Amino acid sequence: MTTGLIVAIDTPELPQAQAMIGRLRGLGAMPKLGLEFFLAHGPAGVAAAVQGEPFFLDLKLHDIPNTVAGAVRSILPLSPTLLTVHAAGGAALVAAARGAIDSAIAEGGLPAGGHAWPRLLAVTVLTSLDGAALAATGVADQPEAQVRRLAGLALGAGADGLVCSPHEVAMLREAYGADPVLVVPGIRPAGAAPGDQARVMTPREAARAGASWIVVGRPITTAADPEAATQAILDELAAA
Repeated sequence: MTTGLIVAIDTPELPQAQAMIGRLRGLGAMPKLGLEFFLAHGPAGVAAAVQGEPFFLDLKLHDIPNTVAGAVRSILPLSPTLLTVHAAGGAALVAAARGAIDSAIAEGGLPAGGHAWPRLLAVTVLTSLDGAALAATGVADQPEAQVRRLAGLALGAGADGLVCSPHEVAMLREAYGADPVLVVPGIRPAGAAPGDQARVMTPREAARAGASWIVVGRPITTAADPEAATQAILDELAAA
């Protein structure tokens, strides 16, 4: 299995996002834009930043099923390659998102100039949460058990894959095989600071565990040479 690299463009500034995406274009990494950027600039800003390239729109939608379905329909004209909802919202939420995507396909295929319809990913347990943080929210289980529970719920409701910490990848591969797309944040190259991530792993370790994509942000975007930092991680993945 080949593991791809996603670069988290965590900025609310359009010129900065455009510049970073432009610098990394052609290296083989996919940009990720999240809630901070989307709220600052909306769909038009996303289109201006990615300029028709494949990208990951990481909004982690979490609301009643009807609202999530409407949100997905509003997002589809942007043609993101990957799109996230929260598995903790329940099976009906995931199924509503799946239904919105499938209905759009049935009604006419891809938007003009689009890439692939999005692979629907369900976020399991945020990588900023550990067992103590989960317990504070009323979840008695440790992260691995909660990830397993939410993974089964989401995949059963139609998700194409999951977002999980690197520490759950091997367990999910054993449970669900090679088909689910596993997108894995909480990746830090050897020697990098963990930042706000509680459950981390190196790119090589995550690739060997079975990650489909790893997500790296600050170790690339704040590097003195982002292109070199990106290429180093790509080389590490290729050698995994």
